[in-house]
Amino acid sequence: MLSGSPRDWIALGKMRIQILATSAALICMWVANHGEWEWVMAINLVVGLSMTSTAAAIINQVIEIDIDKRMPRTCDRPLPTGRVRKKDAILASWVLAIVGFAWLAFFLNPLSAWLAIIMIVLYDFIYTPLKRVTPLNTLVGAIPGAMPLLIGYAAAGNGLDILAGILFLILFLWQLPHFFAIAWLYRDDYKYGGLQMLPGVDKTGVIAGRQAIHYALALVPMSMAPSMFEFTEGLYFYGSLSLSLIYLATALMFRRNREIKTARIVLYTSIVYLPLLFALLVLDYRY
Repeated sequence: MLSGSPRDWIALGKMRIQILATSAALICMWVANHGEWEWVMAINLVVGLSMTSTAAAIINQVIEIDIDKRMPRTCDRPLPTGRVRKKDAILASWVLAIVGFAWLAFFLNPLSAWLAIIMIVLYDFIYTPLKRVTPLNTLVGAIPGAMPLLIGYAAAGNGLDILAGILFLILFLWQLPHFFAIAWLYRDDYKYGGLQMLPGVDKTGVIAGRQAIHYALALVPMSMAPSMFEFTEGLYFYGSLSLSLIYLATALMFRRNREIKTARIVLYTSIVYLPLLFALLVLDYRY
């Protein structure tokens, strides 16, 4: 019998993050399916993506048990406290990864399954070790962070196209100011854990603030690209422009005043930004 409570396993699977990622993947599936909603396809995507994403989250925490023990923000997680045994977590993660991969391949298509495996490999075996080595880990980690969108797009069975690439890049760019803000807020935690995050290496936060501006600025034209390629119309164009300029403004505030307050503004704005952007995409998508 597995150790730990249901709440512990929910924490291990990082379910709150998965809700956002899975919702975005479902929208991408709908877009790739030319605006047609298919319940069987959607259910299979949710099941397969949830299993592989949960596996990735658990493997990450297994690798980082020693780090999580040292950081106040994470020391109460199920693995550092021993509420969930390490061997149980390893077993569960690999079962979920294998079954999730097979589920996507059998019930959807091999491309979606292959992308899920790439996501796990990049997240757990490239990004996670890099966190101990270089601040560039955030840039690398944004790649698997955006992979659920490609998995959702591929789930429709029509392959990947330019719109899939645009949506991937939107999420990729969105993540960076978001994570720089988090890294600034928890820079002491990351220092205790021995992680090479940008605000820890540059204690003034100047570089993190500057980088947040660069990626938020790049997000402005990228967020409007669906309209430029005529996948959406005016509502999405002006809505995405407005949202991205607001996001950029918060990054500029953070760069000018590197304080907890401004970092939280960036973080909260980023959390609101993504659901609103995808809502605009759904409302204004040209089937």
